[in-house]
Order: sequence, then structure tokens, then C-alpha cells
Amino acid sequence: MKLKISQLLGKNKKQRLVILAGDIGGTKTNLGYFELEAGSFTSKKVFNFQNADYPEFASILKRFLKDHPVHFQAACFGIAGPVIKGVCRTTNLPWVVDTAKLKKHLGIKTVALINDMEATAYGIGTLPKKALVELNPGRPVAQGNIAVIAAGTGLGEGMLFWEGQYYRAVASEGGHSDFGPRNDLELDLCKFLLKKYGHSSYERVLSGPGLLNIYDFLKSRNFATEPDWLKKEMAHADPSSVISRCALEKRDKLCIKALDMFCAIYGAEAGNLGLKVLALGGIFVGGGIAPKIISKLQDGVFRKAFLQKGRFSKFLSRIPVHAILEEKTALHGAAVFALRLKLKGEI
Repeated sequence: MKLKISQLLGKNKKQRLVILAGDIGGTKTNLGYFELEAGSFTSKKVFNFQNADYPEFASILKRFLKDHPVHFQAACFGIAGPVIKGVCRTTNLPWVVDTAKLKKHLGIKTVALINDMEATAYGIGTLPKKALVELNPGRPVAQGNIAVIAAGTGLGEGMLFWEGQYYRAVASEGGHSDFGPRNDLELDLCKFLLKKYGHSSYERVLSGPGLLNIYDFLKSRNFATEPDWLKKEMAHADPSSVISRCALEKRDKLCIKALDMFCAIYGAEAGNLGLKVLALGGIFVGGGIAPKIISKLQDGVFRKAFLQKGRFSKFLSRIPVHAILEEKTALHGAAVFALRLKLKGEI
């Protein structure tokens, strides 16, 4: 897959580079290498690792380098967690990843560790139109701020702002901000989460585990009876995946209502982020969940909640919202960021 990088090349069209990129999520890690040659930046090979099979990221990296002894000129890894002075203590894993140690493992100087939402944001520019699904029509303002929200194992939020030549990504930990209920049912969900966790954040709702939290909340309210066949399926597979699948197939009332609430709250928080970022350049919904429930995100529940912002409903209606179908967006973004660092000499 060729990635769009024309704005980065300048006079470097004849340069040849090999880049290592990684997307370190809460559940799995993708590693891949990319080649810049004759002005074309191409994804060569991508490999997947289940994080539960490894005690730390260094073990994954050692395995990858042993199996694929390629010499890299630069590397970048997007990671699900805050990166502070080159170090990340991951939110949903007991891992510590250190840029200095990564440089020693790889034997190169140009190595970056960035938040996964920064990586996703940088990857947006590589996406073809077929990788995007419209959730709200609108007209983007050229060089306007762009917001990114992504539910998966956790909830990521970030933004892009124009800095003169190209967009610069900014990460946040907005997914851990306080969940803001919009009606009595959501207020009761908030109380349910407070009792369970001591804090009610958007990530406790808008994530894989969050969908299960909504389901358990509805079950605790006796919204509907949980059938035995569903209980068995959830015991033998990922419960959140079962809930979303059964909801999309309209097989169970509890599942349907849980996914409906999930999408409504997702739309509402996307609207919140759009206002905070002033995302006139657009909003992109990434993460691993969106592609799996894309038909539900398109049915109007998400958009209705997105627009319900009182006096600013009309303002939000102007902002285009798209769901990202490409699951390797963060990986591609990390590769583009590493390439930029190498070409611009920023490290």
C-alpha cells in the first residue's frame, strides 16, 4: 500500500529509506516496515502480535528483529498511553516503554515514541476515500483544526492543527475525563459506574469493556431478561463482541439497547470534542470498534446525539464527520511521522 507523502519529500525524491513503525494497543501490537524509494513510500510487510503472549514490548521487538533482520534508518511507535519525556507507562497493560531503550535495541538515533492518537491523526492523511464513511455531511474549512476520537480497548482523543506547512498532531487523555450524562437513563448509568469504579469516565462507556458496562447496567435494571443462549455465548467469547454482533443481528433486546446507548454517547462525545477543538477541518472516528458497527453508526443515532448541542447544533452541522475503516491507520501514521523526522532532521 502506497502512502501519501508528497508534501514531505521536497528535494528528497531520490532518497531511499527503510522505516520501522509500530502501533502498540491495549490488546494487540502491529509492527511493519516501509520503504521510501523513487519518491514512493510503500508498506512492505505488517505483523500482528497478541500482547497477552508477551511480558513486555521489548520481547515483541526482539522477536520481530530476530525473524526480520532488516536495517532501519528511522522508527516510530504509537502507543496507547501518555508519553512523558520519551517514556510511556501504558494504561491498559503493565508495560513501560522507553525511547532510550528502543534506540539501543534498534541501534539507530531517529526513534520516536508517540501517543497512539497522534499516530492515528498522522495516518488520516494517508487514507483513500474508500477507507472513510460519512457520518455527518459538512464542508471542511481548509487548514482548520481536526479532531480524532477512537474507541477500542480504551478511548483515545486527539487533534491536528495546521502549523504552516503541514498538520501537527496533539495527543490528549480526554477519554478519561468525567462522563457527562444527558438524560435520566445515562445519569443512572453514571451512578452505576461510580459505584463500580469510584470514577465515571467516558472510557468506562466508550470502549470494548465500556459496552459490557452498559449491558451490565441495563441488566441490573431488569431492562430485559438475559437468555440462556446469550449467557453461554458470552462465556465462550469476548462478551463485548457478542453484544455488538447480537445487536446488529437484532437477536436480543438487551444487546440492541446497549449498542444504541453506546452509539448515542459516542456521538455526543464526538460533538463535545468537536466544540473543544473547534474542529472546522472535520472529525474522524477511528479505533477498532467503528468498522465493526459501521451500519449502526450510520443509522442516525450517532448523528442525532452529535448535533444535540443547543445553540451550537447548527454550528456542528457544518462539521464533516467520517468513520475510519482502515485498521492500520495508526501504524501508517507512525511510519509517516518517522519519515518526517528523518527527512526534516528533527531528531
